[in-house]
Amino acid sequence: MNPVYLLYLIHKSKAVTGRIYLIPVTLGGIDFLKVIPEKVLEITRKLRFFIVEDIRSARRYLRLIDKEFPVDGSVFFELNEHTGESDIEHFLDPVLNGSDIGLMSEAGLPGIADPGARIISLAHRKKITVTPLAGPSSIIMALISSGLNGQNFSFNGYLPVDADKRAAKLRELEKKAREGYAQIFMETPYRNQKMLESILATCHINTLLCIAADITLPAEFIKTKKISEWKKSIPILNDRLVVFVIQ
Repeated sequence: MNPVYLLYLIHKSKAVTGRIYLIPVTLGGIDFLKVIPEKVLEITRKLRFFIVEDIRSARRYLRLIDKEFPVDGSVFFELNEHTGESDIEHFLDPVLNGSDIGLMSEAGLPGIADPGARIISLAHRKKITVTPLAGPSSIIMALISSGLNGQNFSFNGYLPVDADKRAAKLRELEKKAREGYAQIFMETPYRNQKMLESILATCHINTLLCIAADITLPAEFIKTKKISEWKKSIPILNDRLVVFVIQ
């Protein structure tokens, strides 16, 4: 049995409740010192219980921020779209018995475009202290660097894969954008080019489009232009981490 988990079982009778830390992760790359505050790193390095979207990437990140991090002596609960509610119910047991736990997305902040919101909601219902830690969010960083409306905006996640449904959704978002609400959405890297083609074919030539690619990485690219201007010079976005914003 994992020694950390064994220690948890031994002290299970403790009345003290721990807390859940919302742990930021880099958006890619290895230069974590540029985007993760030292205090956040300090807290993360002390944790031994984690709720993560993907165990392998979580272990890799922890070894990145600390080459000696005891990943084999830590406990990981995997939370993704396939995790059942009955499993999630037990993920916070260590917290209820005195241990702090970290919630980590694969990239950026947990709870945004990420299944972590499910465990955060459960933590509130169980009266567990939720402590967010500062770090990068591609969605927020794309918005604030777009020059579009940061007072009124919506994040729409991933749009439909089907071309006709995607075009219909884009027209719906563009209508809201014309009312003054910046519309943020994403796509998986290998479908980015198809998404851009749909945007350029569907949206009005005067609609503003921000393409924010590889935020915080060496290849960072953030530009806002009218659709008519983008059509004159179409970037290659496949296999890049991209956030789109229209208004």
